[in-house]
Amino acid sequence: MGLRIVFMGTPEFASHMLDGLISSNHTVVGVVTVADKPAGRGQQLRSSAVKVRASEAGIPILQPISLKDEAFLSELRAFNADVFVVVAFRMLPALVWQMPSKGTINLHASLLPAYRGAAPINWTIINGETRTGLTTFFINEAIDCGAILNQCFIEITPGLTAGALHDRMLDPGVHLIKETLEAIEFNRTQSIPQASSGSEKEAPKLTKLNTRIDFSLTGTEITNFVNGLNPYPSAYCILKHIPTQRMMNFKIFGGMFIADEHPREGLSSGKDGLLFPCKDGYFCVQTLQMEGRRGMSHKEFLAGNDIRQFEVSV
Repeated sequence: MGLRIVFMGTPEFASHMLDGLISSNHTVVGVVTVADKPAGRGQQLRSSAVKVRASEAGIPILQPISLKDEAFLSELRAFNADVFVVVAFRMLPALVWQMPSKGTINLHASLLPAYRGAAPINWTIINGETRTGLTTFFINEAIDCGAILNQCFIEITPGLTAGALHDRMLDPGVHLIKETLEAIEFNRTQSIPQASSGSEKEAPKLTKLNTRIDFSLTGTEITNFVNGLNPYPSAYCILKHIPTQRMMNFKIFGGMFIADEHPREGLSSGKDGLLFPCKDGYFCVQTLQMEGRRGMSHKEFLAGNDIRQFEVSV
């Protein structure tokens, strides 16, 4: 028979979960996502990935500015959903998550209670974890703190980027949501309160402050940092062009660690890339993007630039 579901989400990750539910035995009666936003150089309105998929499937869509707006709440109630499914959306007020008779569940891209927050995929790689996973839980008044319903484990292999881990989580995420909904439908849920020790690592929102590379770290730490921010929003540093004193953002998408107990000061280049000294050697930059330019390889950069004319601004 299946459940009546309202799905709430925004990015591509959530869109894949919505697609899985559309093809399930449940009925997605409505979708809630963000309002269209100006994007790109032309600042044309762009719809979220979830809205695009819902439109293709002919599912009614709500795009409230405020989740407490009475007109929105009235439309939400009218869907008469059994359960709300939330994936990569925003914090819900109690009058929303308490609305459906069978509760509101969230899919989170970590093994809760570890990595609560907006960017779990990124921070698990940045922090050098070797295992992560996905969690479904009942939403309550605290962010990512509700009772756990189900979890699955995913290995983080050496060199894995945030983009690759994102893709690796897509199909297991759909499966986990379906398993959870089946348990809810047939009253077989065994929710477990989260047992926090208070020492769990967090996954805060990514900003200009916490995505800038610190070259005083070890090469392994820098490699994890770069991989954890690839492809978006990308790790970066600020370089000064010594002859002109111009400062520019320098995005770094990929590279490798070259161990050296006594690295030379200053930037240089080698056969494998651009050499940035770090605590225990060099981080060898291989793919990058200069401010105002397209992404390029280190060879393309060296065809028009001398890396020795630059220094890292701290």
